[in-house]
Amino acid sequence: MNYELIRTFGINPESTLARKYINKFGISLTYSYLCRAMEEKSLKERTAGGMLWGGMSNGLMQLIAALFGIVLLRHITPEDQGKVAMLYIFSAIASALQESGFIAALCNRKEPTDEEYNAVFWFNLLVSASLYIILWFCAPLIADFYGDNDLIPLARVLFLGFLFSGFGTVQRAYLFGHLMVRQTSICSLTAMLLSGIIGVTMAIYGFAYWAIVTQAVCFVLITQVMAWYFSPWRPDLLAPFRGNKVSTFLTPAWKMFGFSSKLMLTNIVNICNLHAFSVLLGKYLGEYTAGIYTTARGWDDKASSTINGMVTSVAQPTLAQVTEETGRYRQVFRKMLRFVCFVCFPAMLGLGLVAQEFILLTVGERWRESALILSLLCIHGAFVPITTLYSNLTISRGRSDVNMGCTIAQCLAVWAGLILLYPYGLLPMVIYFVALNVVWLAIWQWWAKRLTGLSFTDALRDIMPFLVFTLGVLAVTWWVTNGITNLWLLLITRILIAAVLYGGIVWLSGAKIMREAIHYFIK
Repeated sequence: MNYELIRTFGINPESTLARKYINKFGISLTYSYLCRAMEEKSLKERTAGGMLWGGMSNGLMQLIAALFGIVLLRHITPEDQGKVAMLYIFSAIASALQESGFIAALCNRKEPTDEEYNAVFWFNLLVSASLYIILWFCAPLIADFYGDNDLIPLARVLFLGFLFSGFGTVQRAYLFGHLMVRQTSICSLTAMLLSGIIGVTMAIYGFAYWAIVTQAVCFVLITQVMAWYFSPWRPDLLAPFRGNKVSTFLTPAWKMFGFSSKLMLTNIVNICNLHAFSVLLGKYLGEYTAGIYTTARGWDDKASSTINGMVTSVAQPTLAQVTEETGRYRQVFRKMLRFVCFVCFPAMLGLGLVAQEFILLTVGERWRESALILSLLCIHGAFVPITTLYSNLTISRGRSDVNMGCTIAQCLAVWAGLILLYPYGLLPMVIYFVALNVVWLAIWQWWAKRLTGLSFTDALRDIMPFLVFTLGVLAVTWWVTNGITNLWLLLITRILIAAVLYGGIVWLSGAKIMREAIHYFIK
């Protein structure tokens, strides 16, 4: 084969990929090796495209959520926010039980069968319906725990969210497993836009905390409807009525449950970790403090979710496709790690720098106390996408047990520390939470070394340059702008200076990831 034929496969003969095969096999490359080259090229492009769509969609979705959130927070009180926040842990745990880790389990199978999809669909429906009935009757007990009878009807409406979610688990799994990130993005954006309009309208007309609950339930419902629209798979509605025993047509789900159950338990532990503050603050420090923290955490989550969405949309499916080749697997993982650090450190730590100006200008003096909490939580948010990437590494290697063990141990450490610190107030609790989550990355990296051979030195080479650049840029930006008193001028000046300095330093340093990101974005 000549160079022209190589070009017909869309491969530059002078590229690193082409030279690798030419040097190894000579110019007479076989068809199979050219196909392999095309496979690598295709995976790279699909991963880049998925991360681009994931980032753009999550960024746009969080921007829409932020705009609606600003209007919403101007019409509710910290007590309203805290009242709903105290219920989220119950709804979230029920959602994790309902989903049972089957989205990741189906994705990890090379070609899921129709029987497997059907089994998961009916399993999710049975579980979600059972859980909703149980929690309906448990609503008074939850209200007694917090000492607030308003939570009884509020809980029963909020819990409809995971009931609706049960109808779309398989549809979302299909979109996720086939890297249909664009379609998934459209689902989320549509749901965010429509539910936001509903929530804000209710808040303006004085429905207070009911506006928050209705918005959350509508978001879930619209997401499932859109997932059904885009997914070509449809369930066999007669499967439970064909005379088979339930255990028979659910058998494929039970076979996957050994893997998915570990993910389910991991998700539940993550939820307990995420909502530990809401439970403890709501119980011991009151709805006001819970509302202040929840608002700060909400802004932190909106920002970090933009980057985290890039990771979750493509990481596991991409890594699962190269898991049989350890060297290539490490290469793909490290490139993802560098990209995540390149984006998340300046974005999240930069938000921490302007947190006070942002809070005062957007939602007003009523929420001033949440500004300092947001600054601290942004440190945590900067490392969340990295933790997510490591978590996906363990899952794609088939070690959901490792993912579960690391998460459980971390959650126990979080709860133990928060229970000891809550008598001292919110600030020490937040500092402990942030520090623990950053330090815990070392444990994830230790497992990454065991599973893939990725050394601590290589991981630090990928992470530290972007962290050092970001800290240096933010220190200079703070020093230059510290004397500005006008809030709008201070906010805009800090953003512009930090963006220009960071972009310039990374470009001059010769970081390849920045040039590749620009190339793929333009392409």
